[in-house]
Amino acid sequence: QAQLVESGGGLVQFGASLRLSCAVSGFPLDYYSIGWFRQAPGKEREGVACIRTSDGPTYYADSVKGRFAISGDNAKNTVYLQMSSLKLEDTAVYYCAVSPFLRAAAGCAPHDFGSWGQGTQVTVSS
Repeated sequence: QAQLVESGGGLVQFGASLRLSCAVSGFPLDYYSIGWFRQAPGKEREGVACIRTSDGPTYYADSVKGRFAISGDNAKNTVYLQMSSLKLEDTAVYYCAVSPFLRAAAGCAPHDFGSWGQGTQVTVSS
C-alpha cells in the first residue's frame, strides 16, 4: 500500500523560499502521477503542481507559475516542491498525493488522486 510522508513546512516571511519533500513508499514513482495540493482554511483543496516523473512537470496552477517548481527523484522515491517568492496567500496545508493514472497529472485535480499524505503546514507571514 502506498504511503506518502510530507515534510519541510514551516513559518516563513513574505518573499522567502521553502522546499517541501514527499517521501513515497510502496510503489515506484515513475509509473504514476504525483502532485502537490493545498488547502487553506475555508477553501477547497486545489492542485498546485503535478508531475509524471518519467516526463517532467505537467501542471502548475496559475497562481504559482514562475514561483514554484515540482521535481522528482526516482532513486530516492521522493518528490519535491520548491517554493520561492512566497506570498501570504500561499499559506495552507500542503499535501502530496498519487494517482495510478498518468493522465491525472495533466489536470492535477484532487478527485483524480487516491493516496494522500498527512499534510504539512506552510504559513507565510508579513
